[in-house]
Amino acid sequence: MGVIEIIGTHEAISSILFSEENKKENLLQAETPPVLIECYNQLDEYFKGHRQEFTFPYQIEGTDFQKTVWNALTKIPYAKTGSYKNIAVSIGNEKAIRAVGSANGKNKLSIVIPCHRIIGSNGKLTGYAGGLWRKEWLLQHEEKSHNI
Repeated sequence: MGVIEIIGTHEAISSILFSEENKKENLLQAETPPVLIECYNQLDEYFKGHRQEFTFPYQIEGTDFQKTVWNALTKIPYAKTGSYKNIAVSIGNEKAIRAVGSANGKNKLSIVIPCHRIIGSNGKLTGYAGGLWRKEWLLQHEEKSHNI
């Protein structure tokens, strides 16, 4: 999957994004805030197929509309998918499909706010900031670990 960059404060995680940089070292250190360590551990459990939900504190920054969309994304169950239209309908704004897509693309909490679970209405994979190959991998990973 590559490198995942986790950014946060002592109180909450603000960003979990895939990085194209070729860093191989683990930057957890003695002074790393506990919330970052917990995020790291929970992501590790997710990738090992042992976690389906995240409980560490995170902070989202965006417009009210973006926050509404991101909250709706968290309602898509593990190993399931939805579409921009599904999200638009679920937030009570059926015509906001493109705006939902735009908000989805601005999500800074990859995996935790599961924008990778959004596919096209036709069932095909649609854009993903981390790359379509990662999106495909994440969906397959969830499907496999869900059926264990």
